[in-house]
Amino acid sequence: MVETANKERVVLAYSGGLDTSVMVKWLQVEKNLDVVAICCNVGQESQDLNWVKQKALDMGAIAAESVDMRNEYAEQVLTKAVAANGLYEGTYPLLSALSRPMISAYMVEAAHQYGATYIAHGCTGKGNDQVRFETSIHAIDPSLNVIAPVREWDLLTREQEMEWAAAHDVPVPTTAAKPYSIDDNLFGRAIECGVLENAWNEPPADIWTMTVSPEEAPDTPTEVVIGFEAGVPVSLDGKKMSMLDLIVKLNKIAGANAYGRIDMIEDRVIGIKSRECYECPASLALINAHKALESMCLDHDTLHYKASVDQKWATLIYDGLWFSPLKNSLDAFIASTQQYVTGEVRAKFYKGTFVVTGRKSDYSLYQEGLATYGDGDLFDRSKSAGWISLHSLPTQTWSKQQGPKHVQSLSEHEVKQFQIGNTATPVPQAPTEKAKVHVVCA
Repeated sequence: MVETANKERVVLAYSGGLDTSVMVKWLQVEKNLDVVAICCNVGQESQDLNWVKQKALDMGAIAAESVDMRNEYAEQVLTKAVAANGLYEGTYPLLSALSRPMISAYMVEAAHQYGATYIAHGCTGKGNDQVRFETSIHAIDPSLNVIAPVREWDLLTREQEMEWAAAHDVPVPTTAAKPYSIDDNLFGRAIECGVLENAWNEPPADIWTMTVSPEEAPDTPTEVVIGFEAGVPVSLDGKKMSMLDLIVKLNKIAGANAYGRIDMIEDRVIGIKSRECYECPASLALINAHKALESMCLDHDTLHYKASVDQKWATLIYDGLWFSPLKNSLDAFIASTQQYVTGEVRAKFYKGTFVVTGRKSDYSLYQEGLATYGDGDLFDRSKSAGWISLHSLPTQTWSKQQGPKHVQSLSEHEVKQFQIGNTATPVPQAPTEKAKVHVVCA
């Protein structure tokens, strides 16, 4: 590490992309700070990120690190995401939101190690990641100060950033022809900006790198069998694998079959809607396979209640609240539900689809003897009538005291209002023989 007298230090979350590459130089020029650049490898497209470290040093950083966090990310974070069926707004597998807490934790650790006063990030002033980084950093060490250059500088467009980079000899991978903002890790890729900002534009073919188009996918299905133990993916096609290796391999299989593309309008933390494109081959497949196994292994009440917990968990993570009491409590609940989510799920990839074709578990609550309508049926039909009578007792009581027969004396217009619920239920009047109206409650 190069020592510089009388300068404070800043630890920068560095990716080597446009924003953070400009930032390495900008923090030196505009803030007079010594920069320590930290690149955390959570599964970016380039697995060897030593070039990123060298690039930062070449631009004047006093120290730089390229930290391989892939295995830790897979085992400690992504397993939780699968157990929670983590899909923001039921669609997005949270890939960017999941990596930020782990990166933030390491940035705090690096700030302590290098004696830095500040932590800097490359997030925009209207994006989600600024919230995730800063909320996580403040949760771990509230004494650290955060610098967000993109919120301060007058480089208001990506084109202006590229011009500043060229003027200060900052090498960047972005060009005017492909001005996309890319974030990627083991769980997929996030692509935004450029022509994608017009929600009517079809995503250009060049944004996709993990998946082929459905037209290019094989004409025959590809079958996989995914094994789970206590909710954690542990095998693929009968072969035991680490979570990291399983995701890497499944990304290739699913991507080759055109599975995992998402084009959505999502609600950002700060209150705006944003058009986002994602490639999430393995993450979508694992979550959908896990949900299929849960449907077999979780009882009715737990399964239905967990769906609401899963939704809340995903929203908390999206909103940057990984380090929060509620998230910790939800983790504990979700973990308790996974004790018997053990078994295998068979599925087929075909031209952009993922269809579950079978599931089995030694802890299955699905019993063929109870479900079958054929030989071996164990269900006692004689109990159904009594159960239905008790189940419908509240409805019967309501019907007798307040229900449809009490509106027989109303006019045709009033009956219609009662049916569709456009007005409060009228005060019932005693029925008469002359006014009998057949009412069907919607």
